[in-house]
Amino acid sequence: MGYNLPLNSPIDLDALDDYLMSDRAPEDSMGLSDLDGFLTGVVIGPEVILPSEWLPVIWGRQEPRFESEDEMRIVLGTIMALYNEIAACFNSDPDEFDPVFWEGPEGQVIASDWAAGFLDAVALRPQAWKPLIEDDHARILMAPLFLLNGDIEFDASPAGEDELLAEASDMIPTCIAGIYEFWCNFRNPPLGRGRSRPGRCRR
Repeated sequence: MGYNLPLNSPIDLDALDDYLMSDRAPEDSMGLSDLDGFLTGVVIGPEVILPSEWLPVIWGRQEPRFESEDEMRIVLGTIMALYNEIAACFNSDPDEFDPVFWEGPEGQVIASDWAAGFLDAVALRPQAWKPLIEDDHARILMAPLFLLNGDIEFDASPAGEDELLAEASDMIPTCIAGIYEFWCNFRNPPLGRGRSRPGRCRR
């Protein structure tokens, strides 16, 4: 399916969330939190990935239905605007990155969907991500994501497990900024003798 993607739509996350939870979105579509994690992984990853490749993943590789052309523009425009907002954040101040996590019924932060979405982006380029995952120092940045996604087994009581998950959620913004910095340095290594390339990493 081809889309004429709007590039400058306002971000209406409530409208996007309503659509993703509706019957018109494919059953295996991402929710808002995993979508945010997925787009973050696409933005900060080692290689540029075009929307024509990553957009079908959002829908579970099925065809979404829209009530009207206006709804299609709003939904797709919001997705692209969210992508652009994430990219702008990392190009200006990665430390200000604020992921979209769910909030549980008792106010607890639920970051597992976000982590799953981010790892879905990693899965688009598994070979390209190897330098980070196999790096003795940098791979620790992925640990909270693997933990939240259930890829690391717990050796703790249920209460201890909840505490570890809460700590992993708190670590996500810092780890994501570190992952972004790793790929910036990987693509633009220091010029030598302490000199670095001027300016921020750009995609």
